[in-house]
Amino acid sequence: MIGKLQKRPPIETADPVELSSRTIDDGATHELTNRVIQKLSVLDDDIAIVESFSHVIAFRTEGGLVCFDASGSHTGERVVEALRTWSTDPVDTLVYTHGHLDHVGGSGALAADAAQRGQRRPTVVAHERLRPRLDRYRLTNDWSVAINARQFGGISRSSEIGVGRTQNFVPDDVLEPDVEFGLHSTLEPGGLQVELHHDLGETDDHAWAWIPEHRALCVGDFVTWVFPNCGNPQKVQRYPREWANALRTMMTYEAEWLFGAHGLPVRGAERVHRVLDDLATALETLVDETLRMMNAGAALNDILHSVSLPSDDLSRPWMMPIYDEPEFVVRNIWRLYGGWWDQNPANLKPATDAALGAEVAALAGGAVALAERALALTEAGDHRLAGHLIEMAAAAASDDTAVHAIRAEVWQARRDAELSLMSKGIYAAAANDSKTHLD
Repeated sequence: MIGKLQKRPPIETADPVELSSRTIDDGATHELTNRVIQKLSVLDDDIAIVESFSHVIAFRTEGGLVCFDASGSHTGERVVEALRTWSTDPVDTLVYTHGHLDHVGGSGALAADAAQRGQRRPTVVAHERLRPRLDRYRLTNDWSVAINARQFGGISRSSEIGVGRTQNFVPDDVLEPDVEFGLHSTLEPGGLQVELHHDLGETDDHAWAWIPEHRALCVGDFVTWVFPNCGNPQKVQRYPREWANALRTMMTYEAEWLFGAHGLPVRGAERVHRVLDDLATALETLVDETLRMMNAGAALNDILHSVSLPSDDLSRPWMMPIYDEPEFVVRNIWRLYGGWWDQNPANLKPATDAALGAEVAALAGGAVALAERALALTEAGDHRLAGHLIEMAAAAASDDTAVHAIRAEVWQARRDAELSLMSKGIYAAAANDSKTHLD
């Protein structure tokens, strides 16, 4: 098995060879490996997991519970309820693996539970860059709300961005760190030794931990049972080379337990090694191939259409590109090492979208004709080229309902053809945006 959730049936044991034999489109595999069920499973005498978004990993110690992450604000209360079915001990220490809101947003529920029980609220431990991350979220509140809505829901631009938004991206009751660390730190809450490490990866504030007593790695989003979220097109810089290096470092511990923030726990040194190695190798390949082409003078567009990973590798349950995609990681590598200009001279100081669309539409015989050509390309399966043409048509005739009717159809078809949540969300938002022009 990769991970066996014990003492709370039902779940089948998950053998890595058997899982790898399933196809990339097998929804059952994804449901098995990425469950958001708000329930607790006891993994060992003093280890439990609450499967949520993200998970909470709890260790029982003489001084109370040591928890990794707190899930999100919308799941925090249910996570606490599940945790309390296992132990009513105080939560002595809460370690944030990083500052994404699905990891810290539920901390207020833990604090409220402690107050209700007359217990001290948890001591919160985090990397020193986590607090500035939360400050940045507050600074860009409406932007952060909008891009998360688009990423996870594909809502239209007209409904997601508005003046006077009152929703707070960072919940008011999120617990700020009490203890911050830099590269390394060792804690002993309740007598449990916890070795904390910092590495760049999905974020610049990411922490992971080694717990020698249990030979366990708690790694947050370094392992998520999907392809690494290292290219996200709407979020800030990710660090694929450093991410791979962190995974290689984890491999040196020969851990018996691997706890990621999403998906199944992994038990057994060989299985832990396999998962970490697969993820590291994929990221290293993308970095090496992208930098090789950059050093040879290739433009970004050429690299995007040349660098890829074997489909067999991407069919493994812990490697499926159903959230982020290798192509987006290539873009992040370019941004990290090469800046924002893609080497197309026209893109250095471009015309407005409206001016370019109007010119191309005129050449095509009008915006509707251009949109109809985009639809024909969509029906022929050329979604990439169709996308360029339909956006030019819409830019040229932003109020034309006939153009928007076609645009909605083009982007809905593109959305339906995609696998990753990143792509689905953006394309669905584009389709929904045009649908608002048809009401």
